[in-house]
Amino acid sequence: MNAKIKIFDQKIIEYTKKTHPYFARFALFVVYFWFGILKILDTSPANPLVMQLQQKTLPFFSFHQFIILFGLYEMLIGILFLFSRFDRLTILLFILHMVTTFMPLVFLPQVTWQGLLTPTLEGQYIIKNLVLIALVLNIGANLRPWQDKKIV
Repeated sequence: MNAKIKIFDQKIIEYTKKTHPYFARFALFVVYFWFGILKILDTSPANPLVMQLQQKTLPFFSFHQFIILFGLYEMLIGILFLFSRFDRLTILLFILHMVTTFMPLVFLPQVTWQGLLTPTLEGQYIIKNLVLIALVLNIGANLRPWQDKKIV
């Protein structure tokens, strides 16, 4: 292989190793904060789906209260992704959020599936969260193990 191509390849690899953690965190922040604020402003195209799921699973909450709390929850997750020292908490909150986001595939199949293994647009919107899961797994894979501190 050409030496210039090898050098270029190495530089690209080094650059991505340095920048990917920051870009991953920023991307997660943008998605979570933006989608959360849209819910609060009642301009999210996901709000009708969220309302249907909320009415099936938590009917004792008013939707208005629920969507504000849910939007704030998403915004909090987004903000926390910016700070690596909160990774364990953020990943836990993310996992809980992912559980809720995948629930319509089971609880609202008439909205999320148009046929066998054929999702509706709403279903595709949910399934794309697998990409977010992969990104967060990458962040989690780079965590350092807990260190026990000895008290002397």
